[in-house]
Amino acid sequence: MLNNRKVRLMARLAMYEQKEGREDIRLSKYFRTDYVRLQVLKTIVALTIGYLLVLLILVVYHSEYLIRNAVVLDYQAMIVQYAGIYVIILAVYCSMATIGYIIRYRASRKKLAKYFRMLRRLRSIYREEDGMGPAGEEENIGYDSDNT
Repeated sequence: MLNNRKVRLMARLAMYEQKEGREDIRLSKYFRTDYVRLQVLKTIVALTIGYLLVLLILVVYHSEYLIRNAVVLDYQAMIVQYAGIYVIILAVYCSMATIGYIIRYRASRKKLAKYFRMLRRLRSIYREEDGMGPAGEEENIGYDSDNT
C-alpha cells in the first residue's frame, strides 16, 4: 500500500534536487571562505576586463583629441586618476560581492539543512516500514535473547 507521507516527501526531495538543489549541493563542496574568495576573484577578473574595455572605448572615442594633444598631455596624472577610479570601483564591488556571496552561501546551507532533515525523515519512514525502530534497531518480535 502506498504511504502518502513518503510519496509527498519523495516528490518534494526530487523537486528540490532538480531545481535549486543542484546549486546548493555544488556549493556544499566548498568551505564558506573558499567559496567567497573564489567568487570575489571572479568578480575582480570580470571587473578588470570590463574596466579595461571601457577605457579602450574611451580612448578610441577621444582618439582625435589624444592624437592632437599627445605632446602636452600629463600621462602620469591621467594614469593615477584612472587607477584611483579603478581601485575605488574595485573596493566597492569586492565588498558588495563578499557580502552578497556570504548571504547566498548561508541561504544555501539553510536550504541544505532542510533537505537533509527531509532525507532523515524519509529514512525513518523506510525503517518503520521495514519493521525497524526509529533508531535503526530491529524490534524483538517473539524472540527473547535470553532464551537461546
